[in-house]
Amino acid sequence: MASAPAIIPVSAPQKPSLPWLPTPLLLSQYPTLRHLRYCSSMKQLQQIHGHAITSGAMLDNFVASRILSFSALSPCGSLSYARLLFSHLRKPDTFTFNTLLRAYVSSADPLAGLLFYIEALESSALHRPDNHSVALLLKACSEAPSLSLGVMVHAQAIKFGWGSLVSVQNFLVHMYGSCGEIGMARLAFDGIVERDDASMNMMLGGLMKCGCFENARQLFDGMSERDVVTWSVMINGLVQSSRFKEGLEIFRRMLEEKVEPNESVLVNVLTACAHLGAMEQGMWVEKYLKRKSIKLTVMLGTALVDMYLKCGNVEKAYEIFTRMEEKNVLAWTAMIGGLAINGCGKDALQLFSQMEMEQVSPNEVTFIGVLNACSHSGLVADGLKYFNSMTEVYKVKPNVQHYCCLVDLYGRCGMLDKAEEVIRKMPMKPNSAVWGALLSSCRIHGNSLLGEVVGRKLIELEPNNSGRYVLLSNLYAANGRWDDVAELRRVMKENGVMKMPGSSFIDLKGHVHEFIAGDNVHPQSKEIYTMLSEMTKKLRLAGYKANTDQALLGMDEEEKETAVSYHSEKLAIAFGLINTDPGTTIRITKNLRVCRDCHTATKMLSKIYGREFVVRDRGRFHHFKDGSCSCNDFW
Repeated sequence: MASAPAIIPVSAPQKPSLPWLPTPLLLSQYPTLRHLRYCSSMKQLQQIHGHAITSGAMLDNFVASRILSFSALSPCGSLSYARLLFSHLRKPDTFTFNTLLRAYVSSADPLAGLLFYIEALESSALHRPDNHSVALLLKACSEAPSLSLGVMVHAQAIKFGWGSLVSVQNFLVHMYGSCGEIGMARLAFDGIVERDDASMNMMLGGLMKCGCFENARQLFDGMSERDVVTWSVMINGLVQSSRFKEGLEIFRRMLEEKVEPNESVLVNVLTACAHLGAMEQGMWVEKYLKRKSIKLTVMLGTALVDMYLKCGNVEKAYEIFTRMEEKNVLAWTAMIGGLAINGCGKDALQLFSQMEMEQVSPNEVTFIGVLNACSHSGLVADGLKYFNSMTEVYKVKPNVQHYCCLVDLYGRCGMLDKAEEVIRKMPMKPNSAVWGALLSSCRIHGNSLLGEVVGRKLIELEPNNSGRYVLLSNLYAANGRWDDVAELRRVMKENGVMKMPGSSFIDLKGHVHEFIAGDNVHPQSKEIYTMLSEMTKKLRLAGYKANTDQALLGMDEEEKETAVSYHSEKLAIAFGLINTDPGTTIRITKNLRVCRDCHTATKMLSKIYGREFVVRDRGRFHHFKDGSCSCNDFW
C-alpha cells in the first residue's frame, strides 16, 4: 500500500470506514482523491479541500462532489461544512444534491433536508429532483413525522412525473403510515401495480405504527415469502408498542423457520426480555451472538447490559460492559442508571467518575441515573453537588425529571421542607411525577397532613390514575383514618376509576409466566396454592404477621389476611419454588410497587428457603437475601 501523502499528518495509512472509496484507476486520474483515501478527521479534510482549491481540482465537479460526499456522510465529517461546499459548487448535479439530502435525512433534524430542498429550488441550485430525491424527502417526512409536508412532497412527486414509480410509491406508504394516516397508506399501497418486498414491508410497518395489529398479522401471515426485514418490521413493531410477549413469540417462530435475525431484531428482542424480566431468553441471545461470532457492537452491547440490569443481574451486566470494545454515552448511562435502581448507588457514582476520566460527556439521562443513585443511597450532599455540576461544568440544563430526582432526594431523607422548597423554586411547572415523589416521601415518613394536600392535588391533575388514589388511601390507612379511606374509595367508584390489578412475571425455560392476584388460571394452580399454604405456615412459625393495612374495607381480619396472601408476587414465588432447583435465584418482575406485606414476607422467605429473590417493581429492584433487602426497607 502506498504511503500517505505528505499533506496528511498521519503516522500510518489507515482504511477509513467510508460510504465510498475511489478505485485505483480513479486515484491515478484524480490525485486529490488519493489524499481523501487516508482522511480520518475534519482537520485533514480541510487540508485536502485547501489543496484541491490551490491545485484547481475543485473546478472538477467530480472531485468536488467526492469531497462533499465525504464531509456529509463520513463519521468524521461535518454536515455544515458539506453545505458550505455545496454552495460553492459551480454546477451542482442532482447526484451531489441527493448526497447532501441523504445526510440531512439521516441527521437528528430530518426536516432540515426539506428546507435544503426548498432553498435549492429557489436558488436554482437544483433544477429538477429525481426519483431518489423524492424518496429521500418522503423519508424525511416519515422521520419527523410531518403529514402536511409529506402531502406537499407527494404533490411534487406527481408534478415531476415520479408518482408511479414503485420506489416512490413505497415511501408514500411509509410516510402516510408513519404519520398515522393508515387509510391513505392503504390507498397508496393498493395503487402499486407491481409490488415488491419493500412494498409489503412498508405496509406492514404502517399497520404496526398505527396500532392495527390484527390487520398487520393477517398481512404477515398471508405473505408467501418473508425475508429478515419482514420479520424485523413485525418484531420491532410489537416490541416498540409494548407487546413484548407477542414480540418474543414471533421471534421464536422466526427461528423455527430458520431465518437468521439481524442486529435490529436482536436489540429489540433484548428490549422485550428486559421489560419482561426474561433473563433466560436474554442469555440465549448472548450465547447466539457468541455461537455465530457476531461482533458485540455498541447497540448490542448496550442492549445486553440493559437487559441484565433490568433482570437484576448486576454482575453479568458489568461483565458485558467491561467486554465492550467501544462504549458511547448510552452504554455508560445504561450501566450507571441500572446500578442505581439495583441499589448499588456508590458503585454508580464511582462509574460516573470513571466516565468523566474517560472524557465521555454525560447527557441529561446520565444525570437522572446519577441523581437516582444519590437518592436511593441517601447521599444528599453528593446529589446537590452533581445537580449543580450539570449547569456549572457540563452546561446541561436541568429539566423537570432532574428536579423530580431532587425532590425525591430530599424527601426520602425526611427533609420534606427542602423538597417543598425545590418545588416552589422550580423554573418550570411541576408535573405529576414531581408531586408523586413528594407524596411517596410523605407516605414513607408518615406525614399525613402534607400527604393529604399533595395527594388531593395529584388527583386533580390525574383524576383517572388509580395509583394516585391508592397511594393516598394507603397513607390514610397507615394513620388509621378509615373514614377517609372509605370516602376516597367512594370517589374512585363514582368516577369509574378501577384499581390496576397487580401482576407478576417470571421467566422459566424460555417461557414467561404471568400471575394476577388471586387468579387460578395457571396449569399448575393446584400445586402453586399448596406451596402457598406451606409458605404461609412457615412464615407464621418464623413470627410473621400479615400487614393488612392496604386490604379492602368491608372484610374481616381473616379475609384481609387471605387477600394479601394471594398477591401476585407470592404466587410467582410459589411457582418459582416448585419449578427451580434449591439455591437457584428466583427473578420476578412486577407492574406495581411492592406492598409492605409482600416486602416483609419475601425477606423472611429468603431466609426460610435459603434463596435469593430479585423483584423488580415499578420503581426499583429489591434483592432479598438472608432475611434482608437491598433497599434497606426504604422504597
